[in-house]
Amino acid sequence: MRDYIRRRVVDISQYIVDTRATVRQAAAVFGVSKSTVHKDVTERLPRVSKDLARRVKRVLERNKAERHIRGGEATKKKYNRRRRAS
Repeated sequence: MRDYIRRRVVDISQYIVDTRATVRQAAAVFGVSKSTVHKDVTERLPRVSKDLARRVKRVLERNKAERHIRGGEATKKKYNRRRRAS
């Protein structure tokens, strides 16, 4: 693995653990695609640091469990904005 990729993998992973960020949020901060972030943390990270990989996995599982709630909140905001605009 190239050094710059290894560095990116560790940086993104540490960011996710520290901020409990979603893959989408991490991708926006680091200027890479969601696919790249996902591949970094699920395939490349275990080869770099098993401990960090476990911590990232916990955060991502929690985000996945909560995503239906965030989606519902986003929909609620959308319709509340429409109602106020009318």
